[in-house]
Amino acid sequence: MYQITNGLLKIAVRKIGAELCEISSVKNNNQFMWHADPNIWGSFAPNLFPVIGGLKNNAFVFENKTHTMPKHGFIRNNPDMECIKETENSVTFQLTDNPELLKMYPFKFSYAITYTLENNVLTVHHEIINLDEKAMYFSLGGHPAFKCPVYTDEKYTDYSLVFEHNETAETYVLNTQNGLLTDTTKPVFNHTNTIPLDYTLFNKDALIFKDLKSRKVTLHSKTKGAILTVTHADFPHLGLWAKPNADYVCIEPWIGYADLETTNQDITAKAGIIKLDANRNFKAKYAIEIHKAHLV
Repeated sequence: MYQITNGLLKIAVRKIGAELCEISSVKNNNQFMWHADPNIWGSFAPNLFPVIGGLKNNAFVFENKTHTMPKHGFIRNNPDMECIKETENSVTFQLTDNPELLKMYPFKFSYAITYTLENNVLTVHHEIINLDEKAMYFSLGGHPAFKCPVYTDEKYTDYSLVFEHNETAETYVLNTQNGLLTDTTKPVFNHTNTIPLDYTLFNKDALIFKDLKSRKVTLHSKTKGAILTVTHADFPHLGLWAKPNADYVCIEPWIGYADLETTNQDITAKAGIIKLDANRNFKAKYAIEIHKAHLV
């Protein structure tokens, strides 16, 4: 376990999957991350690469060869993440290709993730380097789960997700049997900026947005005010999710999303995919701000 502490916040990151597993107040011990109850959902904040969500038949095709890939890719729960740098306020982990990964994902690469704590803001930096002589294809995202409610005198329904802009947008509906995106949409916003939380909101799996104007989402309590804000300017897509009746909500910055049901499985044509040319790098970051009123 790797920890960073300043006068306001303490964070902890597991080596396995380079997974963020704690954000807490130094002064009052308020906890802001879900506690990964294995009887409900045993993760804290998986890192998603090189796919997000599910692939059709758990596989993709590249140059006429089929490659099997688990849901959300292979960083999640990966024991081979290596801590390559620690400073007073940051920690960096890296994974590079190896013979086993090349069977699954036929590109030579470096994946690095850095957690940097400054004041009351945790920034999660990603850098992908294409070490191959051909273009590589990938998606990238986060899956942080935030405790909700934060305080013992609150209820889940006291909370809402507040977006920086009014939106008129629909969620893209998942087929809950195969985890793929259908061509069905469901209205969520009608020139509004708020989603009230309740235990039935995710009964049909995640809310998935491809085209929101907002790049900030605030977890807001009607009794305690704004709790935390996720800023994801580099991530154009967003997932929201929790297990039914669970006391957390995931705010998930994404570049990419699950396969469409109509996909031909060619990764070079996958909706939302990033193409990175040979010997180039790609950077993206998101930030989690804990509002100071909850740190004193």
